Amino acid sequence: MFSNFKKSALTAVAAPIAFAMTLGAAQAADWPSKPIKFVIPFGAGGGADIEGRLLAREMGKILGVKLVPVNMTGGGGARTYTHVKNAKADGYTVAWNSTSILTTTNIGNVPFEHSALAHIGRVEWQPMPFAVKGNSRWKSFAEFVKECKAKPGMLKVSNSGTGSATHLAAIQLMGAAGCKVTHLPVGMKRRNASVLSGEADAMIAPLTGTVRLTKAKKLRLLTIATYARSPVFPNVPTAHELGYKVTLDLFRGLSVPKKTPGKIKAKLAAAMAKAAKSKSFMGLAKKKGFTVDPITVGAFEKLLREEDAKIKEIMKSAGLYRSKKKGKMKK
Repeated sequence: MFSNFKKSALTAVAAPIAFAMTLGAAQAADWPSKPIKFVIPFGAGGGADIEGRLLAREMGKILGVKLVPVNMTGGGGARTYTHVKNAKADGYTVAWNSTSILTTTNIGNVPFEHSALAHIGRVEWQPMPFAVKGNSRWKSFAEFVKECKAKPGMLKVSNSGTGSATHLAAIQLMGAAGCKVTHLPVGMKRRNASVLSGEADAMIAPLTGTVRLTKAKKLRLLTIATYARSPVFPNVPTAHELGYKVTLDLFRGLSVPKKTPGKIKAKLAAAMAKAAKSKSFMGLAKKKGFTVDPITVGAFEKLLREEDAKIKEIMKSAGLYRSKKKGKMKK
């Protein structure tokens, strides 16, 4: 009698699980059947917004439904990633991510790790140059470092915000050079202007944020914090060439809610990779200077783990890391 009861109980539990799995499989097979929300962590008109909107348009052509861009700013990506993490895992809410998926989760803007979401793939990456004003007295990175060491803490390097990728790249590069500077978190909109006005002596920015002004000789690039020279500025030496083994590149890609079905993730990844190689998106890449290099689910998640460890290390060295387990700052 007990055995029969046990079988009945197991059947009662298994039936709804089997139904949910069947329903999920059916939803994945029919996906997509309606517009998809494409959430952009940054404001309208910026580089991330322009790229994201174009990718969304091209993905929509491939998938046969519109991907509707929605700008959801705040907390260095915190609003976007929290919204997508908590969204229904049905493939109809997608985040246009960036390195901010790692910076915002490690500085404590959200109470979760990047692994709380599922990640579809990387679309593009770009190095981050160290730039000074075009008519600056520093003609090389060595000259900047020499003056910096002679005047510790006096030179100012601006970034997009405390704990941002540009801030961490500056911490990493200045630390490797043994150069103590004052970091200015002026925001994305004021970052370039702070150097042009003289408020800051230098800055680190995504390559796309420096191309136009550098070509116009308003900015001068002294080095690029990566391992290989940029084809956009082939005469600018890398940090590795100068003896500083530091690399922190900016990337952009897609993330979705954690339990999104594998078939939907695979369809999104295929559409993303094809859209990234479209004529219009490749044209934008050539104009802006970023490198289109799609990698999908498994490879991207591996890259995220590696970059997450690197970002944790930099943040801990600067006293910026916040543990999610204890809710305390960890140095």
